[in-house]
Amino acid sequence: MKLIASILIVLFSVPFLSAQINSDINAPEITFQSEVIDFGNITQGSEAIRTFSFKNTGKTPLTIASIKGACGCTTFPESWPKNPIAPGSSANFKVKYDTSIRIGMFDKKITVTSNASNSIVEVKIKGSVIPAGTPATSGN
Repeated sequence: MKLIASILIVLFSVPFLSAQINSDINAPEITFQSEVIDFGNITQGSEAIRTFSFKNTGKTPLTIASIKGACGCTTFPESWPKNPIAPGSSANFKVKYDTSIRIGMFDKKITVTSNASNSIVEVKIKGSVIPAGTPATSGN
């Protein structure tokens, strides 16, 4: 009896799980030039801003709903594109890491939410904040 109940639960769950995946072949798709930006060594207190570039590789316009950092140390000095991004077009957004908070390595996730088939994409920034007076090196 328990086996039959388990099988029924699985059979009735599958349609609901698959409904959450955007399988529209004409849906927009967001493709990042790089999903990781390495700030390298950056001096404490300096301005640390980099740019994530992405492209709509889908077949319909892409709309960015939100971009959120994992903590308050990661901000977005300019807003992300609010207008739809046409298929084949590229756009970008800037991310700023607050170097005044602490010295040492950092590795922070940024969540991008859109109407794309891959509706939630995580990109990240990483690097190391070094004390003032220490020579900095650039990342990639």
